[in-house]
Amino acid sequence: MARIMLQHRLLEIAIAEFAAKGLEGASTRGIAAAAGTAMSSITYHYGGKEGLYLAAADYIAAQVCQEMAPVIDEIDLSGDIGAIEARRRIHDILLQMIDTMASDRSEAWSLFIMREQMAPTEAFDRIYGGLMGKMLETLCELVCITTGLNDRDTARIAVITLTGQVLVLRASRATVLKLMKRDTMDAEAVATLASHIAANTDAILDRLSMERQDPA
Repeated sequence: MARIMLQHRLLEIAIAEFAAKGLEGASTRGIAAAAGTAMSSITYHYGGKEGLYLAAADYIAAQVCQEMAPVIDEIDLSGDIGAIEARRRIHDILLQMIDTMASDRSEAWSLFIMREQMAPTEAFDRIYGGLMGKMLETLCELVCITTGLNDRDTARIAVITLTGQVLVLRASRATVLKLMKRDTMDAEAVATLASHIAANTDAILDRLSMERQDPA
């Protein structure tokens, strides 16, 4: 147990270091010292800085899974999900995303992911290949079900729009707080934003449904 806890601490410190400085700028010596372990431990377990970077990506994928799995795993797309149920599931996923993006617990790994978004490497493939990709594909299917769309490209664009309004809470946190004239993302602010995001989501889905019924 102590060994596992040490590995988790090492990876969390590594994520913060990589997020702040990138792969090239990060120091494995500094990471080892901060974690209270020897440099040889990183070499032994991960083969060096590149291996530690990929392990950090795997750890982030596991964190995303821990946050989102309770909502995603209960959705059975092979079953008979109606339009109303599909819409409810979309709201559930976005609400869980809001909770994750608005909290401080995801700050370091969010910065890590943002670096990978700008210049993707194998690390991004590992993160996306986890629950992140499954969540986005699930949202795509739910959009099709609730709107009656049979156009996956349009559904994917809708998913980009739906999730984008949530991701801004982390990617543009400082701007959001300045615009809202707040110092912190407190519970009241999160509730207000969640309410507007829910309304926006319904408006987007309603518009897609209308366009399907009246393509002209």
